[in-house]
Amino acid sequence: MASFYSIIISAVLLFSATLLISTTRVEGRAFFVFGDSLVDSGNNNYLATTARADAPPYGIDSPSHRASGRFSNGLNIPDLISQSIGASEPPLPYLSPALYGPRLLVGANFASAGVGILNDTGVQFVNIIRIGQQLQYFQQYQQRISGLIGPAETQRLVNQALVLITLGGNDFVNNYYLVPFSARSRQFALPDYVPYLISEYQKILLRLYELGARRVLVTGTGPLGCVPAELAQRGRNGQCAPDLQQASQLFNPQLTQMILGLNAQLGDNVFIAANTQLTHYNFITNPQDFGFVTSKVACCGQGPYNGLGLCTALSNLCPNRDIYAFWDPFHPSERANRLIVSQIFTGSVEYMNPMNLSTIMALDSRT
Repeated sequence: MASFYSIIISAVLLFSATLLISTTRVEGRAFFVFGDSLVDSGNNNYLATTARADAPPYGIDSPSHRASGRFSNGLNIPDLISQSIGASEPPLPYLSPALYGPRLLVGANFASAGVGILNDTGVQFVNIIRIGQQLQYFQQYQQRISGLIGPAETQRLVNQALVLITLGGNDFVNNYYLVPFSARSRQFALPDYVPYLISEYQKILLRLYELGARRVLVTGTGPLGCVPAELAQRGRNGQCAPDLQQASQLFNPQLTQMILGLNAQLGDNVFIAANTQLTHYNFITNPQDFGFVTSKVACCGQGPYNGLGLCTALSNLCPNRDIYAFWDPFHPSERANRLIVSQIFTGSVEYMNPMNLSTIMALDSRT
């Protein structure tokens, strides 16, 4: 009799597990985010690092009006892309204790402020999630989700997911140009450093492909020499810093060329080059055309152009964030982020090569 009851209990448990896997399915498209502070949604809150945005006035215009770890006055690029693709919520930071159970189905944000393509980028921030570790966490995520929905459904979720990766800016600002005569600037002339970065980035993108990513938005750098921090430290008479401008002008076209080459090699449009440099440059050169009063002065900061130091509760703070292109010395305001995401979603091939996100969504809805 005991063995009969054991068989019944085992059958019930097996049925319950099967029911969990069959009912815990993806509603909509999963979204995964990798990269730096432009897309970090709060992973660094859980790390002992100075690269954090977990105190006021960060988040002042967010729905909660609280600092969440986003380097923005409100929503960041992953938040706005999540809205555009109809996600129930943006993916949570991977280190968040709230990321478990069905919320794993939404995806995850692995990004960490301060990181770059190279492991020696951002060493001054000490404890950040370098890109290799972000990819290891992506593997770990897949193991976790497999326990929830099974291996076959996990592969489908990852293959059909949208992926965003943003890297490169810190490899110049927080590495090559961090200090005069930096180790990398002694090792490479700028025209040689950029191809080296591109070759290392290609390895990262191929690893993402190996891990199952099939639709990957790859953003370039913005016009690095035009951010308030560089105007304050390197610019002359309000002009963009020429050395950093040269860096972004070399990096972004080579990134696009590499991405198109990878797609040809793979026989599919896996990777999409987002020309965020051009989008930024449009509202930096003609801010009034986009409703901004300035693209030179940060809303939050101190010193020339509010470009020195960190954005803190003691900083100068503008009353209307919507009329500033830059929130802090390095990062766009929420309204500028909305302009960037608008181009990601509907931009021409000049902005999104080989296609924009709305075209991706339309194509993938047919499969």
